[in-house]
Amino acid sequence: MLQVKNLFVDLGGFRLTADFEIERGSLISIVGPSGAGKSTILNALAGFIPLTSGVIKWNGSEITKLDPGLRPLSILFQDYNLFSHLTVKDNIAIGLRPNLKLDDLETEMVNSVIEEVGLSKFKFIKPFQLSGGQRTRVSLARSIVRSKPILLLDEAFSGLGPALRSEMIKLIKDKSIKEGITLIMVSHHIKDAIELDQKVIFVNDGETMKPTNVSIFINSRDENIRDYIGS
Repeated sequence: MLQVKNLFVDLGGFRLTADFEIERGSLISIVGPSGAGKSTILNALAGFIPLTSGVIKWNGSEITKLDPGLRPLSILFQDYNLFSHLTVKDNIAIGLRPNLKLDDLETEMVNSVIEEVGLSKFKFIKPFQLSGGQRTRVSLARSIVRSKPILLLDEAFSGLGPALRSEMIKLIKDKSIKEGITLIMVSHHIKDAIELDQKVIFVNDGETMKPTNVSIFINSRDENIRDYIGS
């Protein structure tokens, strides 16, 4: 279980509060207006932003003060973070070994994930030769191969068209369910939350609601939620 207790982040001109629990293996969408604090939550969980106060625990162990690289999570951003001089395979493999010296088992893992995300034909291609959707798949594959129990997606698919975005959400949803990954996805699109079809955390002006079933959320009578959804 991921526990966020009395989290408070003070960035000067912006303040964020959060207090919630997420069961292991849950699929969570974080939604809300632009500038509400959605990405701030992910950056706090990942350790990129220090907490002013509060505690973050995973399976009962506190991770609040751990360096980002030591936390039980991977994070995927919209900008891909790919290395232009490396092939698709090496961009994925670097998630396992920064020196790219993989043993046979690790090589098999990388090849298996490449096949899962549909990039077998592009294994030795450089990122600049790929489409936006293909680059997203490479970044996603690198996150998957790291085998962390928590995966954070920060607007990772927002640059894609509706059909491809839907395809990517289905891919990561299926993978998360199969591997028991706890998925937390920030999105501007309520449709993404509906496709993920589990729970929603609504953020508005720095205030974070507790996880709510998506079906309950979209029928909520809360004024801020109705304004966000547009009904």
